[in-house]
Amino acid sequence: MKKVVIAIDYNPTSEKVVRMGREIAQLMNAEICLLHVLADVRYYGMQYEPFMGYEGYAFPVDFHIQEDMIKVAEDYLAKTAKHLDNQNVSTHLAEGDTAKSIIKFSEEWNADLIVMGTHSHGTLEKLLLGTVPSGVLERTKIPVYLIPTGEK
Repeated sequence: MKKVVIAIDYNPTSEKVVRMGREIAQLMNAEICLLHVLADVRYYGMQYEPFMGYEGYAFPVDFHIQEDMIKVAEDYLAKTAKHLDNQNVSTHLAEGDTAKSIIKFSEEWNADLIVMGTHSHGTLEKLLLGTVPSGVLERTKIPVYLIPTGEK
């Protein structure tokens, strides 16, 4: 195993995921790619008529929000990579569905392992919405190392 993708989000528990992912990669003398997926925020700029009494979309929107979100995410990845202080670390910013984007990039990069955290969500939320780790596990052939990050 020579390539490890570490998928991170903005949750402070990502520090634990990065630390443990780096330890695994160091044991294998593997290259690391820090991956963050930015959800498609273009829909925030859409204007909808009020519906069902909800007028949340009837406000002026800054159409540069996508660019701003990309800059924030790139800065986050760069600072996280610098924190690792390792020459075998690269970064990648993907956009779209999180689980699908993690799989797509990991396959394109020929990753040998995907490292990601599992947040503590309630049973009902998991049933209704699913989780990103379960979405990745269901669709990938690449081994996945899950790090529990919840308090429970």
